[in-house]
Amino acid sequence: MTSEFRKSSYSGATNNCVEVADLPGEHLVRDTQNRDAGHLRFTGPEWTAALGVIRADQA
Repeated sequence: MTSEFRKSSYSGATNNCVEVADLPGEHLVRDTQNRDAGHLRFTGPEWTAALGVIRADQA
């Protein structure tokens, strides 16, 4: 299965971006400027928790 990464909506217009790929049951995150460095993998519940922390930080 191939992963299609897209720029995260939390990255905004800066060059400090992350990309995400949504797969069945998991989500991948990588640094746009260091794509060859690999990615982080989150399960569905882990991803939901991470987004909750990010959203709370943005408020």
